[in-house]
Amino acid sequence: MKKRLQVVVAHAGICSRRKAAEIIEGGKVLVNNELVTEKGFSVDPQKDIIEVNGRNIAAEKVKAYYLLNKPKGCVTTVSDDKGRKTVMDYLPRTKFRVYPVGRLDKETEGALILTNDGELANKLMHPNYGITKIYLAEVKKPFDPAQKQRLEKGVILEGKRTIPCKIDVINTKRNSVILKIELHEGKKRQIRRMMERVDCYVISLKRISYGGISLKGLSSGQCRLLAKREVDMLKAACSL
Repeated sequence: MKKRLQVVVAHAGICSRRKAAEIIEGGKVLVNNELVTEKGFSVDPQKDIIEVNGRNIAAEKVKAYYLLNKPKGCVTTVSDDKGRKTVMDYLPRTKFRVYPVGRLDKETEGALILTNDGELANKLMHPNYGITKIYLAEVKKPFDPAQKQRLEKGVILEGKRTIPCKIDVINTKRNSVILKIELHEGKKRQIRRMMERVDCYVISLKRISYGGISLKGLSSGQCRLLAKREVDMLKAACSL
C-alpha cells in the first residue's frame, strides 16, 4: 500500500510529521538507494527500502512498547549534548530503538511510554484524542477553592484556554496540599504553568497514570514491557 514518505518517516517513531518533512527536504532520506527530497513522494513501506541517516526504517516490523517510571533529574530525550542522564539510560538493552511519547520535564517524575510505533505515538500526543493523564502534585499553601475552580475551568496559556481538567484535594499538610490532577492535553510544563497562573507554586510533580496505564508495582527508574491488553487499550483510545 502506497503512502506519503513524510507519513512513513513519522510513523517509524523518529519524529513528528513536521520534523519528518524537514528531514526529507534536508536530503537525509534515501528510497531504494536514491535520494528523495519530496515529502509527498509515494512509497510502499512493505516493499521499498527507506533509509533515514543510514537507518533502514522500513525493515523494523516488530513493535515494542515500554512503560518507564521516569526518575526526577533525567531528561526526556534519546541523547543529551550536556551529558545528562536521559530516559534511555533506564531501558534494558534491546534490539528495538524506541522513543519517548511526549515529554516530562527534568524535575517531573512518573509514567512515560516509549515505543517504536510511530503511528500510535503521534496519535497519543495529538490533542484531538484527549488521552487521560493523571498527576499527583504537591503545592505550597495557600490553595483555596477559588484557585481550584479557575484551574478546572481552564486558564490562558500561550493565548489559548487550557482544556477543562479535574482536581481533587487528596491531603493537606502543614505547609502544602497534595492534589490529584486529571488532564486531557499535554502542553509543555503545563501543570507548573497552570499553577503559576493562579499564584500557586509546585513543590513536586509525578504522573501516576497515562492513558489508563498505571505505575503500580513500578519503582522509580524501573521499566517494563506493556501487556497486549494495555497496548490494545492505547490503540482503542486513538481509534486504531
